[in-house]
Amino acid sequence: MDRQSVLAEYGLPGLEPLRPGPGSRLPDALGQLRKLLTLATTTTGIPFGVVNIMTADEQHHIAAVGIDPGVCSREVSMCGRVFLSGETTVVPDASQDPLFQDHPFVSGQLASIRFYASVPLTTADGFVLGSLCLFSSAPAELSPDKKAALEIIASQVVEVLELQHHARMLARSLAEARNSNALLESFAGRISHDLRNPLTSIIGFTELGELQSTADAAEFRAIGRTSRRMLAMLDDILSFSRIGGALRLRKVSLAALVGEVEEDLASRLHEAGAVIEVSDFVLQADAEQLRTLLQNLIHNAVSYRRPGVPPRVLVKAEAVDDGVEVQVTDNGKGIPADEWAHVTEPLVRLHRDDDPPGSGLGLATCVRIANAHGGRLEIGSGPDGGTTVSVRLPASAPAPAPAVQKN
Repeated sequence: MDRQSVLAEYGLPGLEPLRPGPGSRLPDALGQLRKLLTLATTTTGIPFGVVNIMTADEQHHIAAVGIDPGVCSREVSMCGRVFLSGETTVVPDASQDPLFQDHPFVSGQLASIRFYASVPLTTADGFVLGSLCLFSSAPAELSPDKKAALEIIASQVVEVLELQHHARMLARSLAEARNSNALLESFAGRISHDLRNPLTSIIGFTELGELQSTADAAEFRAIGRTSRRMLAMLDDILSFSRIGGALRLRKVSLAALVGEVEEDLASRLHEAGAVIEVSDFVLQADAEQLRTLLQNLIHNAVSYRRPGVPPRVLVKAEAVDDGVEVQVTDNGKGIPADEWAHVTEPLVRLHRDDDPPGSGLGLATCVRIANAHGGRLEIGSGPDGGTTVSVRLPASAPAPAPAVQKN
């Protein structure tokens, strides 16, 4: 990669300010550079200081103390002669130095520099961005201690520029991820729409066929089951693609969300004889996405129940050091410990003979919801051999209430 391309990755030489997103705190790189220059001039007693960035043919002062920042050709730049040397240059009297005594800033019409010091600004991978330069109009000395201090300050200048670089890369990755999510949602929406109508028609025709007293009724039922599974997978894919967009955060009641889930799953819960116990808690979250998370986890608890054992699901939340932890614990068949990480991946399911059909997107969707909130999801064992799913969310104002049991 050539010099211009590397500098562009750093946003140099202009050091263009980043556009912060909501709630973000980006570093004031220019302000920090000026403070470091002030520290350098104060520590050494040299009145003028600049942070130079070297392009292919120019020297740019991106920060300066004692003079106004400017731009000049590398051909007339003093730092342009030494910044690639890899060493600190200290010249007590440039008029007596063979390398600089004929320089126009030293002996020509623009003569204004006698003392000169320059430290290369070298990144961790060895690329030299430019230099930290101090100078004065009178000869001066720089003690070993002051030279060492100047080199430390130069390393901090590089740290500021590296931090700005990483912030730019992160902002770019975030923009790309948002664009990718938008494209994914648009694509999933179109696919869902294009496939839903014919699938719905197929299901309708198969239901008519199932009502006929013919030998083909069993085949119609098989086609209907397959079509309904495909339709359910389409719904799961569309739900998965929509997670991670802009959050609408507000205070939500855990018990209220679980109540909505119970209404949505009423027939399934009744058929399984499921008992849902929830301890209310008020937390800051996107209500729609958190409800989707709870519905997926409760649905899983019922679907993967142990034969002959009515599902029992405990939903609770509590304040923890880094925020709020929501837990959903069941008494079902459980998940082997060596599969805890694997089952959270999209389209991954356990292959057990008595497991119901599914898309393998339920837990993956829950992971995306947790991540979208700046949290994380973990899987563990339940006290009855079932599963405990813990979701850590950022801090909120809790309002706990006594447990209530719902059948």
